[in-house]
Amino acid sequence: MPATESDHRSAAAIATSAGELLVELRENLERLQINPRTARDEGDRRSHEYIMDALAREHPDDAVLSEEGVDDPERLSSSRVWIVDPLDGTREFGEYGRTDWAVHVALVIDGRVEAAAVALPALGRTLTMDPPPEPVPASEGPPRLVVSRSRPPVIAAALAYELDGEMLALGSAGAKAMAVVLGLADVYAHSGGQYEWDSAAPTGVAAAAGLHVSRLDGSPLEYNRPDPWLPDLLICRPELADAILAVTQDR
Repeated sequence: MPATESDHRSAAAIATSAGELLVELRENLERLQINPRTARDEGDRRSHEYIMDALAREHPDDAVLSEEGVDDPERLSSSRVWIVDPLDGTREFGEYGRTDWAVHVALVIDGRVEAAAVALPALGRTLTMDPPPEPVPASEGPPRLVVSRSRPPVIAAALAYELDGEMLALGSAGAKAMAVVLGLADVYAHSGGQYEWDSAAPTGVAAAAGLHVSRLDGSPLEYNRPDPWLPDLLICRPELADAILAVTQDR
């Protein structure tokens, strides 16, 4: 059963509004010179509460899996599950001035992402599955691989070597995935493991934009599993997929 127009509207509106809440909160905390740890905690809490309240009003019969909530095993018997990350990139949110953090809102139906939105609040943008992002032409020059600021995965270094590419450091998973969607990077390959809320909305938006999305072995991503831990992820321009998978499938 595909997502409805209402589902797509909800994903976009909730992600955008949560992001606006976070921008206002962050500005107030910075003005008051609140320490980064408190800012991160408050951002997580306020955004989670807003999203949960909004989903309860608009989709009361659906299950929810949130990074900041308690996992309810009843979600496993539900065909419709909202998977959300209220503040993806809490570290970057607490570093006043950084823009590489996000809000993720995705609707998974029978294990597949069917509606999704990724808000980049500090940039004033929300990218969605419907309408999908405009395709971005391939860039000239070496492939650009976006990686974590603090712990670039080994697979990214291997790909940069094999593809004669260059690595660009960014913060949150959503910011890295949307960098590929927006044409600021060409590859996001992650091998260090993530939770479903880290990738559900970004992979939905990326796939809608025409990008290749899979596990590093080329298999499809599945969501709303008993264990929400996902070992790896690949988002890349489609013309690079075969060359990348030739490397990653052997590792």
